[in-house]
Amino acid sequence: MLNIFKNVKKQEKQKNTQIDTQTNRQRNVIFDKKNILVIGGAGFIGSNLAEHLLGENKIICMDNFITGNIENINHLLQFPDFAFIKHDMSNPIDLENSRDLEKFRVKWQGIQDIIYLACPTSYKDPKKYSVETIKANSIALQNALDLAIKYKAKFLFASSSAVYGNAQDANGPISEDYIGKNNHIELRSSYNEGKRFGEMTVYNYCEKYDIDISIARIFATYGPKMILNDGRLIPDFIESAMTDEDIIINGDENKTSSFCYVEDTIDALMKLMNHPIHDPVNIGNPEEVLIKDVAQKIITLTNSKSKIIFKENFKNIQRRLIPDIHKAKEMLDWMPMTDLDMGLRKTIEHVERSKNLISPSNIKF
Repeated sequence: MLNIFKNVKKQEKQKNTQIDTQTNRQRNVIFDKKNILVIGGAGFIGSNLAEHLLGENKIICMDNFITGNIENINHLLQFPDFAFIKHDMSNPIDLENSRDLEKFRVKWQGIQDIIYLACPTSYKDPKKYSVETIKANSIALQNALDLAIKYKAKFLFASSSAVYGNAQDANGPISEDYIGKNNHIELRSSYNEGKRFGEMTVYNYCEKYDIDISIARIFATYGPKMILNDGRLIPDFIESAMTDEDIIINGDENKTSSFCYVEDTIDALMKLMNHPIHDPVNIGNPEEVLIKDVAQKIITLTNSKSKIIFKENFKNIQRRLIPDIHKAKEMLDWMPMTDLDMGLRKTIEHVERSKNLISPSNIKF
């Protein structure tokens, strides 16, 4: 901290750099805690991340509530280091003159980190938010990147394994150097191609404007605060089990996937934010599991009478890929630590509390 002020004093003597120095002081000096902007902060991963960051940082949480939920962040609103702004980043925003952010002194301290998690999508009905998804990965993303340029902030873009497409020519785990192929005019293209476009945009902003970036290719993640009743596998299984309804698996008994618990995903994102890695990094669990085994675990944990039913795959369903996480292990010293049983127990507890369907005593540990 003292070194920063010493350097500023020296630079103030240089006429040609005086303006730049004053700008850097306004944007980068940390008075007490970092200001972190979490865009999409009321969503599943965003709200869990904001809760994790709060305490050591000041959190500006932004969401337009297309798929985010106020219930995810209600408990955080009481804290002085947390502020929420309802805003769609498709429209530019002036953070410095926002009354809600006066206590964060953005005009003087700026923003140190920007974490971009905004991307609405519906698994059950891809057309529902298709245009909003396109905007989130183009106009809104560029507006967020412009903020990163203005404040010289570190920028993390939450990408997806969807950039790899169905990887039909790949056997085994998918590494970051695999060049995926997507049909750009199929049902889910607004999301899949949108994430590819987003990565390209972030990378080119880095090259042209010399901003510090991270790109996280997030694979299937589960845990508390997931959207319910929207075709997402684990929360749908839990809801069906809690009401003793049949658990539907779209595929046969050999269908597999991998699932990373949200706390592990957040741990990876935090490590990625603190490392100068500009290339994409896979974030996911490399352990491949049978979907029917996941369903059976949920039935057992909820004491459910549900039966497992196999049906045909959805049309244009995205193949569930298994990540190669060697880069994350080597460069971030990261790997998922939560086993599936424990992650499911925590997720079931959260769904139970939010829906008040069963008592915790009914969950087997």
